[in-house]
Amino acid sequence: MDFPVLETERLRLVEIGKEHTESYFSILSREDVTKYYGMDSLMSLEDAAKIIASFAANFNCERSIRWGIVLKENDEFIGTLGLNNLNKWSKKAEIGYEIHPHYWRKGYTSEAVKAVLAYAFEELLLFRVGAVTFPANDSSNNLLKKLGFQREGYLRGYLYQNQQSYDAFIFSLLATEWTKRKLSIMPIRSRN
Repeated sequence: MDFPVLETERLRLVEIGKEHTESYFSILSREDVTKYYGMDSLMSLEDAAKIIASFAANFNCERSIRWGIVLKENDEFIGTLGLNNLNKWSKKAEIGYEIHPHYWRKGYTSEAVKAVLAYAFEELLLFRVGAVTFPANDSSNNLLKKLGFQREGYLRGYLYQNQQSYDAFIFSLLATEWTKRKLSIMPIRSRN
């Protein structure tokens, strides 16, 4: 399967490769980014390279799809977004994302998430997309609610980060709700 490159008005969602290692590291090594991420901050470029290699391996096994978020205007890599725990047979996945703080509160995350949701529901034909968040992560929780996700519950001790367990919220959006809300912005598939 070819990697699905998606486009929005301001963004291209691309396959993450070795050329993105430094940019990826510069984002995931920041404590303000990983504070509510569910993993410790990256400590080395080698760690970033290993994670990027895992993105390709998981895509090839159809377990996940992780896109790099790139600005169309200057090709700057500003974050990633993915469908994790992808199970096409069960028609479900979990969405996760992070973006460099310089690009927070500009609508980029919302724009990218809408494109991935459109792909998940309209091309992969998933029925459920979930999301797991830290209860204190108001920005992410509010974004999910704005996009129509419903909070389903509270998972005790679900996330482990910085040698400590944390509780989490679980959200979901169903295909029927996606269609009803008309949030879809059909992504433009580009073939390189």
